[in-house]
Amino acid sequence: MELTKTLSAQVGISNACQSLMVSRATFYRSQQPPPAARPLTGRRSGRALSEAERAETLSVLHSEEFVDRAPAAVCATLLDQGRYLCSPRTMYRLLAAQGEARERRNQLTHPHYQAPELLATAPNQVWSWDITKLRGLMKWTYYYLYVVLDIFSRYVLGWMVATRETAELARQLLLESCLNQNIALDQLTIHSDRGPAMTSKPVALLLADLGVTRSLNRPHVSNDNPFSESQFKTLKYCLNFPTASALCSRRAASATVSSLGTTNNIGIPASLC
Repeated sequence: MELTKTLSAQVGISNACQSLMVSRATFYRSQQPPPAARPLTGRRSGRALSEAERAETLSVLHSEEFVDRAPAAVCATLLDQGRYLCSPRTMYRLLAAQGEARERRNQLTHPHYQAPELLATAPNQVWSWDITKLRGLMKWTYYYLYVVLDIFSRYVLGWMVATRETAELARQLLLESCLNQNIALDQLTIHSDRGPAMTSKPVALLLADLGVTRSLNRPHVSNDNPFSESQFKTLKYCLNFPTASALCSRRAASATVSSLGTTNNIGIPASLC
């Protein structure tokens, strides 16, 4: 605005504003002193209770007859007695100003929930295992890939491809993996989801005999087994992962999985072939 003011002294206000594309109303408004701010005064309603009426209402609410009753009940009782002090909402405001209005019912407070977690500081402390499907050549034909993974080193400790998902195959794979790694009692924790093979009785009895702690997903939680799920995604999203036409048999699927390099070049145990 200073440039507009300087130019207007030479060519006039209208020409200066037109040449600088400034509204004349804006220029005139900038030359006026700002209006003085009006002091904020608290407005009080003419129907507001006086201090004496406030004190009387609080004394009634604090009396032995109404100390444990709600303002709506207090107001109704007073009306039956032919007295009217104020509305129930005004009673609530007066009690809130005194810090006496709150939830009177017993409310259940839940403590902070910490999601359980498994921590591995060395190999062969925590394993994760899961089963995923590989689509076969024919429609409705699938092969089941079992993988046991060490979450500390991400090393594949055992794997197999089968034509079905059964507890006996899972039990045999876990037994072979534990024997190959020389797992001692109370050394290992194996985590998995709540699939049929994972929660089966043969697997539970095997882990109990080996002294291995079994860990399962929390109910209705889908992301409690991230290591195995991530490994399966790495396998299936590999650029060399074949189409269903290449998985024409179980041995072809096993050879394909082995050739992708996601199984540490570990062959299938002879007992699982």
